[in-house]
Amino acid sequence: MVISASVTPVLRSFDEVKALEFYVDFLGFEVEFEHRFGENFPLYLGIRRDDVVLHLSEHHGDCSPGALVRIAVSDVRALSAGLAAKNYRYARPGEPREMS
Repeated sequence: MVISASVTPVLRSFDEVKALEFYVDFLGFEVEFEHRFGENFPLYLGIRRDDVVLHLSEHHGDCSPGALVRIAVSDVRALSAGLAAKNYRYARPGEPREMS
């Protein structure tokens, strides 16, 4: 039996402004959707960059802080150089640590 599926990592978010600054402004993701159950409720957010889809959740109990997601890219050196050129104060990538 062949199973065809896609995997969408859900990552914990604690600050909507910082999450958008990091994932959208710095990493270049686009917001696909935002969901709240009501006014002043935690945010559940879907983002995408090319074929990579992530969900970010502010809901207590969702996900574990400090999780790790490995995303394979075709040109990790170009991606790293592009991110380094943005001079983002909270993430300063150096040489890529893994090459496939």
